[in-house]
Amino acid sequence: MLQVCLNGPRTAADSGAVPMSPAALADAARQAVAAGAEDVHVHPKTPCGQDSLAPRVVAAALEAIRAVVDVPVGVTTGAWAEPDLGQRSARVASWTVLPDHASVNWHEPGAEELAAALLERGVGIEAGIWSGASGAARFGRSPLAPRVLRVLAEVTDTDAGSAPDTARELLAALAGAAPGRPVLLHGQDGGAWPVLRLAGELGLDTRIGLEDTLLLPDGRPAQDNAQLIRAAAAR
Repeated sequence: MLQVCLNGPRTAADSGAVPMSPAALADAARQAVAAGAEDVHVHPKTPCGQDSLAPRVVAAALEAIRAVVDVPVGVTTGAWAEPDLGQRSARVASWTVLPDHASVNWHEPGAEELAAALLERGVGIEAGIWSGASGAARFGRSPLAPRVLRVLAEVTDTDAGSAPDTARELLAALAGAAPGRPVLLHGQDGGAWPVLRLAGELGLDTRIGLEDTLLLPDGRPAQDNAQLIRAAAAR
């Protein structure tokens, strides 16, 4: 499975190609799916460009994207979008439009409780396990591990030379944590394309998009998410 990650916490200051508004996200998702993406991950944004878990912001992004694509659509629940744990849980509990799945970063405080609340509402969980963080050990002890939709193995090492080795170390740490759960392996910035190639070699799900990298494999700036998806599909 090839997922497109449309924007992440990036803003227009990072690149004019990053989609921000619901309409821009919908157009980006439509083009990416036409290019071969089978799943969408999005960070809903406020009008000023900040990641948000507010019900109206999440609903606007989901409704716009679902109007133009017929693939699963997921959102972030990253702590940076709502640092207060109680408020974050309250936001999720008040969502009026539900995503197909949501990423929960297991190293963040309250991850277990947040994931349980999402599962109770019928939202699938992408368990975000970052390299260099404590998420793998915590996830391995979690009774929710067998219930997640997939493990989102996130390689935060941005060095193109060392990122694949970091990815292998992360996968080894995850080996016994959730037997039978699919793993989506991906990298960031300089590590994005080397880790994507490794995911292909290992037969794992992966993702690409302007959240993970602004550059094509040859180092040129990507025009949009669809161009990144086409490059990934060709590898």
